Amino acid sequence: MGQEVDEQVFTREDRTAFREKVRRSLDVFSRMLKDTRFDASRPMTGVEIELNLVDEAGAPALRNAEVLSAIADDDFQTELGQFNIEINIAPRPLDGTGLRAYEKTVRDALNHADEKARSVGAHLMMIGILPTLRGGHMTPSTISASPRYALLSEQVLAARGEDIAITIAGEERLSTTSESIMPEAACTSVQLHLQVAPSEFAAYWNASQAIASTQLALGANSPFLLGKQLWHETRIPLFEQATDTRSEELKAQGVRPRVWFGERWVTSIFDLFEENVRYFPALLPVLDEEDPEAVIAAGDIPSLSELRLHNGTIYRWNRPIYDVMGDRPHLRVENRVLPAGPTVVDTIANAAYYFGLVRRLVDADRPLWTQMSFSAAEENFTAGARDGIGASVYWPGIGTVGVSELVLRRLLPLAYEGLDALGVDPEDRDFYLGIIEQRCLTGRNGATWQAERFRTLYERAGTDRAEALRAMTVDYRERMHANEPVHTWD
Repeated sequence: MGQEVDEQVFTREDRTAFREKVRRSLDVFSRMLKDTRFDASRPMTGVEIELNLVDEAGAPALRNAEVLSAIADDDFQTELGQFNIEINIAPRPLDGTGLRAYEKTVRDALNHADEKARSVGAHLMMIGILPTLRGGHMTPSTISASPRYALLSEQVLAARGEDIAITIAGEERLSTTSESIMPEAACTSVQLHLQVAPSEFAAYWNASQAIASTQLALGANSPFLLGKQLWHETRIPLFEQATDTRSEELKAQGVRPRVWFGERWVTSIFDLFEENVRYFPALLPVLDEEDPEAVIAAGDIPSLSELRLHNGTIYRWNRPIYDVMGDRPHLRVENRVLPAGPTVVDTIANAAYYFGLVRRLVDADRPLWTQMSFSAAEENFTAGARDGIGASVYWPGIGTVGVSELVLRRLLPLAYEGLDALGVDPEDRDFYLGIIEQRCLTGRNGATWQAERFRTLYERAGTDRAEALRAMTVDYRERMHANEPVHTWD
């Protein structure tokens, strides 16, 4: 969800003071990376899942306040749109049966939450973009009640000086505008967190960037937006455009976007935070009373609130995280690539692939990111989002190759080795990575199933487009709750 803020009006003085405080915090962070012991003795992982709310007929249910009240569980939190909520799963290590424990925890939590949601006329859905969304669901009036979201929307629009333009060309073409950042609420994702030591952060971030294209291709689950069939993972261009603070003139000048793949491999987590401070003005210049220099001089651990808040308004697909638990600081890679769904078991399979593969790549004698240009990784990322499981990407030592072939022949064996290095139970390793293997062999993931099911309903059954999307959404919801992997859906 991000750090909460109170409703307020920001002055020019606030922005000047915030910039100065962020720069001071960056200096303190640099000192900490050299002198402070970060918690990394038994690295933890974490999972966050953003969810959509729908009514019985599959249409968006603008009831997150009522649903959260009915669930009454602090693990569930609000999100940008009134048809969104989020669940945060308690961090844990992966060794032993950690993956299976994740699946059981998520399934139990979602089953309980869905039962409570039904009592107020809503259902939970894990899907990248809800196919039944219409323009009227994404207006300023449907922003959640938290002041953070209204403030963020106001600041993005003020920075742009004009309405947000959304233009996406895929199977069909969509062109629309918005007077708020609410189109971002259409994008529901899974965020995977991986705790790492400062000395290893750059390797894990670089590895995460290098494989992001294959994650997208395998896990694509967002082919429809506002009734149009677009990219296999339409969530990527939609999120990039929905939070873009740049006018067309600033884009032409090369000003960097706030939703950002990046532009280079890094050598330290400091590189990313320093870029944040150098390139991006504050959107939410909220000042904390903490003096970070005084705190660290006293031998304590500063929260670096301003630095963290600023980082939370720059939406890297692999985001650096600094956090403090108790009195111990730690660093995480937050992998934000994947869409939500289609099922809990598919979600954990995606997590197994990511955690295993990055671990093995970090341990490699010759790092993958020294063998390919950063621009090649970015082009692969776009191809994975646009073309999904049918995408072709560039890979060192191979050249251009289909993602399914690349994963089956090269990357899955590495993911197996990585999970072994993490101490994952072999039975769990084989089960979850077997799901990824079957997706590659069948060519079926959430995006392909949605497109095929829609086409069956629309072309063969003779229903209209809106009804076909609605019926497909209801079918999807039923299969999602059955928790059978998407490659087995008929």
